[in-house]
Amino acid sequence: MLTNFWTGIPALRSRNYRLFFAGQGISLIGSWMTQVATVWLVYQLTNSPLMLGVVGFTSQIPSFFLAPFGGVLVDRWNTRKILIITQVLAMMQSLALAVLALTGTIDIWHIIFLSLFQGVINALDAPARQTFVPEMVEKRADLASAIALNSSLVNGGRLIGPAIAGIVIARVGASYCFLIDGISYIAVIAAFVAMRVKPKQITARTGNVLQRLKEGYIYAFNSPLIRSVLLLLALFSLMATPYITLIPIFATKVLGGDAHTLGFLTSASGVGALIGGIYLSTRKSVLGLGKIIAFAPALCGTGIIVFALSRTLWLSILMLLLVGLGSILQISSSNTVIQTIVEDDKRGRVMSLFTMSFLGMFPFGNLIAGILAERIGAPYTLIIGGVFCILGSLLFAKYLPKIRQATRSIYQQKGIIPASHST
Repeated sequence: MLTNFWTGIPALRSRNYRLFFAGQGISLIGSWMTQVATVWLVYQLTNSPLMLGVVGFTSQIPSFFLAPFGGVLVDRWNTRKILIITQVLAMMQSLALAVLALTGTIDIWHIIFLSLFQGVINALDAPARQTFVPEMVEKRADLASAIALNSSLVNGGRLIGPAIAGIVIARVGASYCFLIDGISYIAVIAAFVAMRVKPKQITARTGNVLQRLKEGYIYAFNSPLIRSVLLLLALFSLMATPYITLIPIFATKVLGGDAHTLGFLTSASGVGALIGGIYLSTRKSVLGLGKIIAFAPALCGTGIIVFALSRTLWLSILMLLLVGLGSILQISSSNTVIQTIVEDDKRGRVMSLFTMSFLGMFPFGNLIAGILAERIGAPYTLIIGGVFCILGSLLFAKYLPKIRQATRSIYQQKGIIPASHST
């Protein structure tokens, strides 16, 4: 039965990826516990939607400025060693939060500083993690499955982590969420150490870092598919993802709940995302992902709008399930398409642009959402974001036929499609 499970999901046929799957699965539960505990603690300390936005801004802004440089380093350095270093640093960050919270000395400025530190770590970790996926799978054909399964892993953690966090926060406090997260990093660090990975071929390059950055930008934005996917992803991240930061307001002020309610709401989006991730992980081909990328933001935007208008817990949970489904379809499909067509020697830099478009837009979305929520209220803020998601979806769908035509030759060169097919 176990053998059938491995063969049913192509990526799990690779030993290295199975190690990653197990270690990262444990670590991500802790990471989601910390995320929920952080927004809850910030709101308890300040009772301010603006401060929720500020903390969200500081935790993600390094990805916008530093991720491109991280991509250059990833193209030049040993990826596994980079990931071990970033995981050790992330463990130290979580344990620092735990010590401050357990001793009762934590203040909002501590959270802001440590969130900024985690953001710097993520700016290097995210492009390294994206680039390392092809190194973990033994067969190139299993790459799409691995990318989609990564998303399932993240959202499996989102399903379990917040539910546990809600219980832990209600029973013993947010500090123990940070402690559990810090300990959970041991699993993924051990997984990276245990892997047997072929040494990455690192070609000697001429030119300085800025020249390498420019080369990566030109390559990405000269590709109609990569350019369009990155721009849509940036809009999606700016307008859709701030719902995560504002959830404590809906859990307490709108729905009249507590930490348990927060856990239910966050887990609901994880359920939807897990469903989408499992679906994508079983797909055999990249074909058809263009339509999914066009459709997913509209699905997510609709869910956000109805969630903003909902005043009952069951409807809010249902809508966040749709939001999670739309989010993972958008993010994972975009990742898979880009990873499929990008040239290996530019993978780190292009995936750093993916990180910049995805994680790098979070801080601006969080800050804007925090300011708007303070002025016009959280429900109206989310409605605006949902409308922009739908508009972006419609615009991408309008130009999708032209994008397909421009990308056809690349898919043919890689043997993905014959001349009569489209992307």
